[in-house]
Amino acid sequence: MSEESPSGQRVVVRREADVARVVQLALAVGEAAGLGRVGAHSLATAASELATNIVRYAGAGAVTLRALPGGVELVAEDEGPGIEDVDAALRDHCSTQDSLGLGLPGVRRLMDEFTLETEPGRGTRVVARKRVGRG
Repeated sequence: MSEESPSGQRVVVRREADVARVVQLALAVGEAAGLGRVGAHSLATAASELATNIVRYAGAGAVTLRALPGGVELVAEDEGPGIEDVDAALRDHCSTQDSLGLGLPGVRRLMDEFTLETEPGRGTRVVARKRVGRG
């Protein structure tokens, strides 16, 4: 389910099918915002990673995308268990489950701005921005 508001377009994420909707939305918003094909695909990849993390680690949450002057903002938030060790989570190949451990570090590399707020037992919020002309 996708909702549109002045703050952007929001997709509630609970299962893998929701991840696919997030990817489609990211491509559409990225291209409409002028990111170009490569930039829109980078945005979609980052959005996919964050939505997948919501399904895998939190069980439910939401991803919001909104066009900004000169780019796109991506917000992923959940009320899951939070991240115990943020430094480790942002290092390549560090995973608490059976995965490659490249999700959050990859998102940080793909996007031009990246912030992560988390509190164990209270959830996680990632805000990332992609600027036009940055590929």
